[in-house]
Amino acid sequence: MIDFGVSEKKAKALEERMAACGIKESDLEEQFIKSQGPGGQHVNKTATCVAIRHIPTGIHIKVQEGRSQAMNRYYARKRLCEHLEAQQLGKESPEAKRIAKLRKQKQRRKRRTKNRDQGSGSGD
Repeated sequence: MIDFGVSEKKAKALEERMAACGIKESDLEEQFIKSQGPGGQHVNKTATCVAIRHIPTGIHIKVQEGRSQAMNRYYARKRLCEHLEAQQLGKESPEAKRIAKLRKQKQRRKRRTKNRDQGSGSGD
């Protein structure tokens, strides 16, 4: 198990998720790139940005969320799992379900606002 600087529980969950998606560490090609943007001198002097390529599928993931390389390695693997789940499961993937739920909430709010505006429009 790789030390990502996260709790043991999160690292184990990521490992299980990678196994479920069929991702092996040997299938990953990893590069470290100098980050850009906010983060100050620490980010500008060290290679904290992580670029991962999943060799069997050819998927490229580049992550620069945190200031630490270990956390970015964790996030890159997590994002790769999300991407593969979306490809394999389609509408049944957790990310697709989350997006569908947000879309429903937006529609519900829009309907509520529309009904409220129509009801109070004839007050002249």
